[in-house]
Amino acid sequence: MSEISASTRKNRSDFIAEQLEEAVINGAFPAGSRLDEASIALQFGVSRTPVREALHILCGRGWAEREPFKGVVVTQISAERIDEMFEAMAELEATCGRLASHRMTMSERGELESLHRQMNVLAEEGDNDGYNDLNTRFHNLLFQGSHNSDLIAAAQTLRLKLAPFRKFQLKDKGRIKRSCREHQQIVDAILDQDAKAAESALRRHLVSAAQEVLLKRQRQEDDAVAKNTP
Repeated sequence: MSEISASTRKNRSDFIAEQLEEAVINGAFPAGSRLDEASIALQFGVSRTPVREALHILCGRGWAEREPFKGVVVTQISAERIDEMFEAMAELEATCGRLASHRMTMSERGELESLHRQMNVLAEEGDNDGYNDLNTRFHNLLFQGSHNSDLIAAAQTLRLKLAPFRKFQLKDKGRIKRSCREHQQIVDAILDQDAKAAESALRRHLVSAAQEVLLKRQRQEDDAVAKNTP
């Protein structure tokens, strides 16, 4: 029973952390906002324990920090910081792609192509959440395809930090279609075992994602200024 309850609590805390990260990106919790355990627990209908764990996750990923006498507050994440994270992710994914182009097994290549086809269908159907879930699997498969445990660990850690931003930019249907086209270039390079093309395609893909995030963020900030202007 203890293992089941612990697993359930972990799932709840992960879910709450994901929702809070999305709220921070959407501007529902601006920088400097206090994340109150009691209020969040009431909002999600849970005890404070999974909320406390969720806030710990947010602090670990740099979304929030603990301040004396204030508790957990949302940190300011600048456009420059976002750009840095995407730049690092681009280099990690490009390296994974370069290695995966030669190291992936036949079954791994087949799974990558199959995921890409499924994602194209979800994109046409406008299923953003389904697309985002498979997108995570798609990129994780590229990490695994490098067959380098240190690279895989580094890429997965950074991807967790960027996951809310990547989900945020995929809410736009036009961006999803561009993502599909970019994925096609990645899949073609992997299937052709073209290391240089795979590396370049993944780097371009991450640059494109970063541009979309920063543009959406700027539009949000402009809209907020416009609303507060008499």
